[in-house]
Amino acid sequence: MTLDVFHARGWFEDAKPQTSLAHGVGTQNMLQLTPHSGCKPYKSIFDWGVLFPYFAQVVRSEKFDYRQVTEIVHNDSVLKYAIKQAAEQALREQRYAKNGHRLLSRSISGDQDNFNNTEDAQEGISYQNILRGQEMRAISILKEMGSTLNNILLAVTSWLLYKLLPCFLSGVVTHTKQIEMLKSVSESSPGTPLIFVPLHRSHLDYIMVTFILTNNDIRSPLVAAGNNLQIPIFGSLLRGLGAFFIKRKIDPVEGKKDVLYRAALHLYLTHALKQGHNVEFFIEGGRTRTGKPCMPKGGILSVIVNAFMDGSIPDALLVPVSVNYERLVDGNFVREQKGEKKIPESFTKAISGIWKALNSNYGLMRIDFNEPYSIRELVNSYNKIAKDGSAKIYKPASRTLQHNQSTSSLYGTDVVCEEHRNLIESISRQVVFDCAAATSVMSTNALAFLLLTRYRNGAEERQIAAGLDDLRNSLAGCKDMGFSGESLHIIAYACDLLGSGLISRTRDENGRIFIRAVPTVESFIELAYYSNMLTPHFALRSILLTTFHALLSDRGENRQCDKATPGVSTKKLIDTAIENCQVYRYEFILNKPTQELEDLLHKHLDDLVISGYMNTASNEDNGVDSMECRRLARSVAYYLDCDDDDYVNIRDDERADCFLASDTLDQQRYICEILAPFACTYSAVAQALKILDRNSMLESEFISFVINDLSNKVKRGSCAYAESISTDSVRNCLKLLEKWSVIEVCNQRGMRLISLNTLYEMSRESLNTIIKKIEAVVPKFNTGYFQSKGTTKLQGSAVIASP
Repeated sequence: MTLDVFHARGWFEDAKPQTSLAHGVGTQNMLQLTPHSGCKPYKSIFDWGVLFPYFAQVVRSEKFDYRQVTEIVHNDSVLKYAIKQAAEQALREQRYAKNGHRLLSRSISGDQDNFNNTEDAQEGISYQNILRGQEMRAISILKEMGSTLNNILLAVTSWLLYKLLPCFLSGVVTHTKQIEMLKSVSESSPGTPLIFVPLHRSHLDYIMVTFILTNNDIRSPLVAAGNNLQIPIFGSLLRGLGAFFIKRKIDPVEGKKDVLYRAALHLYLTHALKQGHNVEFFIEGGRTRTGKPCMPKGGILSVIVNAFMDGSIPDALLVPVSVNYERLVDGNFVREQKGEKKIPESFTKAISGIWKALNSNYGLMRIDFNEPYSIRELVNSYNKIAKDGSAKIYKPASRTLQHNQSTSSLYGTDVVCEEHRNLIESISRQVVFDCAAATSVMSTNALAFLLLTRYRNGAEERQIAAGLDDLRNSLAGCKDMGFSGESLHIIAYACDLLGSGLISRTRDENGRIFIRAVPTVESFIELAYYSNMLTPHFALRSILLTTFHALLSDRGENRQCDKATPGVSTKKLIDTAIENCQVYRYEFILNKPTQELEDLLHKHLDDLVISGYMNTASNEDNGVDSMECRRLARSVAYYLDCDDDDYVNIRDDERADCFLASDTLDQQRYICEILAPFACTYSAVAQALKILDRNSMLESEFISFVINDLSNKVKRGSCAYAESISTDSVRNCLKLLEKWSVIEVCNQRGMRLISLNTLYEMSRESLNTIIKKIEAVVPKFNTGYFQSKGTTKLQGSAVIASP
């Protein structure tokens, strides 16, 4: 990558492909890197930095002017207007609370103002007192929110981290070229803020991003943190390292906007950007509990986009950050996935967590800084689409995106236009997709993935090593490996790191080592966290093969005596797979907003054929040649901007042209099994809808019912996947059902009640249609060609030990 002239990529530009390098080549371990210990002009035999490299590093690192913005926000006229709005809102609420019925009768008679003045005096309601109360609240909000980022605390913390991190991490690995890219961007565009957007896995994430930037002479960012981290001592420490605290739920009362808090947050971020601060926020909102990316939340991103659009900043660069750990420092999220309440953050919990960490080994941490997006280019690209009326990505719009300053919405507009929402959502999904795609695969990810798919019953160490070789080959050129060396050594290393609580290793009389997952619910759920890092990469292939076998089973029922190779038409396969993809719309981001899902499915179908998982003709060799021709035709159609129909219609859409490859059924089953745990969870939710028949239920109670049902199925052996016990997946399925208008959700006093939509409550047939639609994504391993070919049966839950 040329660093002399930096050009931020726009909306339609993919990240430049980087040369695939083995671990250690082109990377650096930040725990061993002290570039300022012995730099000029101190470089000499008498340089004290050689003797005290860590101290020299933190002292000589570049210091920046981190301006405080709280006072600026407090004096902003927009905040004063928001205080007035909040006071008027509180005044109306007090009036209605004390004499609402009389206010209603007076308003009808048109004598409202006189009544208000008289009654306010009688009831002791004073607007001035309310206004002063809101002014004090604004001061309190800014005091609790504001960061105190400073160079002294950054230096002290850096020195401590250099000393403490090696106690529990074997390395913090970054890519040399990526750091050089960030330094080049900072130097060439000093007035353009960098917006770091990492996926969130651990509380260590924001500290480590700041640590890396500080020690590479890049301005440290202000970091959006949840107010649940405002615990004694640690809250103050995080604040000094750049954290500004925001409420987990901005509007505590459903349906009522907290005007003052929204305005304070909006103005704090805007003024921080204007003062030259870099910013970091977690677009998922909180830490992932499943190991795969969560659906993005666009609130803070919308403020940054608005700051550009109203001219507060000339531009901003979004920097997607990929973070991964060989072993998660924060422990695990098994309790929460089983439906148990999260243990609140506290001082004692933080102390015990640090003590446990310092006496443990968590392996490597890998951080990748991906190529930035320019906000200016993104918005310009969006407006170009709107002007052209293109239907490929967004609906045609009659005007370009406009902006009106406001305090009533976190989005910054009184009425948030639809194209603005589309823009924020599209950027958010693009960032999450890119972060997930660029996340390096760690040794524990690979081992957990193999043990939960290909070797659910366990296998000899050499077999698993061979499976790892296959996995590494399939990921070559697609994902960066966070490990290198012989697969046997990597398997042994990953087993030691995950520990005997998750991995069982036994040796037989011949000295051969047999490896399997420990057969408990808790171990499978925790292993799924590490495995799910790879799940999004294989999701479309899994959907395609599951759909393919479901269609084969449907055709097979009517063709038992047909000796021809079973197959289905490509059009039928792709159309059905697109429908099945919609089931996972809140579970995975399967494609970028700039990509057509159908095109991606065709690409993965081509890969499946080339890999030998299905054929395009009875003669396999001809099938591969045919597939290459189809890939060429599709590429030509794409670059010529032709419709897919231009090459699809050259064949009969109903004629079978994708055929079963019987010799790779075992490998096909492994791929189908990747999404099987999620499918089983969704199926359980769909079946549980029957208890809502003419009955409303608290959402939390419904989730508990589904989790208990799944737990019982796992114990009985009717569900083969203990990792299907996932509160997050149950919630995602409920979002899907709400989107489909199958269920209705209403809020009563902060509690969410769910009930069936009238159509599905009155018609059992309609409800069964939805259940069948969801169950279509569940692989049928006990029927169809998997069973007929005698493939190995899946591990049943009967072997799962009770906790």
